[in-house]
Amino acid sequence: QVQLVESGGGSVQAGGSLRLSCTASGYSYSRHCMGWFRQAPGKEREGVAGISSGGSTTYADSVKGRFTISHDNAKNTLYLQMNSLKPEDTAMYYCAAHSRWLFCRPRGTDFDYWGQGTQVTVSS
Repeated sequence: QVQLVESGGGSVQAGGSLRLSCTASGYSYSRHCMGWFRQAPGKEREGVAGISSGGSTTYADSVKGRFTISHDNAKNTLYLQMNSLKPEDTAMYYCAAHSRWLFCRPRGTDFDYWGQGTQVTVSS
């Protein structure tokens, strides 16, 4: 059974940094796409970043230049380094994964496995 467990969320002031982690168990496909999503109260879920098993990355325009997605294959762990955080980054952040033959991008309907989420709160 695939499980994704996020950690690293918390409260930070604007301009600060956080690093989110997502550890996968029961999941180790040679071909995969993993991504980070977020959802703020009253808003739709937004794709933040995606990374393929080959290391190709995609980002939402709203986080380009501030967030970096990476993956440690040996540890089966996905990361999201978030710098220069803004109050509008406040949301529940989720990691997700799939192994479909699709271009790897953070489009929610492509993903089969989801974590429970970790809260990120950025104060002004």
